[in-house]
Amino acid sequence: MNVHLHWFLPTGGDGRTLVDRHAYTDGGIKRNRITPVSGVRAPDVEYLTQIAKAAEQLGFEAVLTPTGTWCEDAWLTTVALAQHTDRLKFLVAFRPGVISPVLAAQMAATYQRITRGRLLLNVVTGGDSTEQRRFGDHLDHDRRYARTAEFLSVVRGAWSGRPFDFDGEHYRVEGGLTALPPDPLPDIFFGGSSAAAGPVAAAHADVYLTWGEPPAAVEEKTDWIRGLAREQGRTVRFGIRLHTISRDSSREAWATANRLLDDLDPETIAAAQQALGRSESVGQQRMLALHGGSRDKLEIAPNLWTGVGLVRGGAGTALVGSHAEVADRIGEYHALGVEHFILSGYPHLEEAYWFGEGVTPELAARGLLSTVPASPLLGVPAANGRPASAPGGAPLLVADGR
Repeated sequence: MNVHLHWFLPTGGDGRTLVDRHAYTDGGIKRNRITPVSGVRAPDVEYLTQIAKAAEQLGFEAVLTPTGTWCEDAWLTTVALAQHTDRLKFLVAFRPGVISPVLAAQMAATYQRITRGRLLLNVVTGGDSTEQRRFGDHLDHDRRYARTAEFLSVVRGAWSGRPFDFDGEHYRVEGGLTALPPDPLPDIFFGGSSAAAGPVAAAHADVYLTWGEPPAAVEEKTDWIRGLAREQGRTVRFGIRLHTISRDSSREAWATANRLLDDLDPETIAAAQQALGRSESVGQQRMLALHGGSRDKLEIAPNLWTGVGLVRGGAGTALVGSHAEVADRIGEYHALGVEHFILSGYPHLEEAYWFGEGVTPELAARGLLSTVPASPLLGVPAANGRPASAPGGAPLLVADGR
């Protein structure tokens, strides 16, 4: 079992800070508290193309594209970026409750033909009722997962190549099919930490995703899903979602993490924690519990830092350390059966190079990668403490000149 490395596309904006460009008041709707943020980059197609091209050059297999109010649409954005890349796959996140399952099956089939097989799917059931209602979805948390199970049953049925009938609580389909099923069928990535989510993952997911928790907690989760899948006569692979801050030395990496904390005043942290605390997502509550809203003791396991989760929802932990230390931690998760690592960092362009030119060779040397990207820049000394491929730490083109 090899390690599969993936990166992230910040379609909600990017920058040299953890502070979101959107307010944390009422989900950002009323905007009665705007936090001034410097060094923010708009998620325009030029900047996202730079990240996608960098990810491809550095040997990442795919990039995850998020879904939600504050993101650009993942389907449209990634199919545009596919025209600027050759091999990179796109892990498209979407919510099943706001789209017909047969239409989703058809979209995936079309996407596979347009991109020549570069689609992966990340099914996001949704843990925030406020966000769900914004899209016209009024089901409660557990019923959303029950609907997701039906949704995925219909999608796979529509991919079967013959008319498919389904009569459930949430969907009724007669003769659903895609005229030309996707080839290959895209892997379905799925996450959820609640009791309602586990059986859905066991029955339908190809890859179960967890946010970055200490290894013992991750092992507990993977054992749980393995057991549920075994009862269904299935096997499920595993992935983890983490940020990274990797540098030539541990001291440099932790200095970068501390610099990111410098942007976070108590008011900003309190506002973020208040908003995130309203989430119904069990995974989000687990993220919040790792740090308790406090800046103290943010390293909760060796090289596992919870600073990101002070102000940002979703994945709230980062691997921080030297390239060798970060590779050590990846190896530790890999030993638990985790093979897909979906990584990110702020800013995403520069951090892709730090990881790709620092950690990837370490993983290759340990025999954890099946292929190693051939780059003329690998091994070139860094300049001014920055990756050689991003002199001075600045991208070749930054949105709005910032």
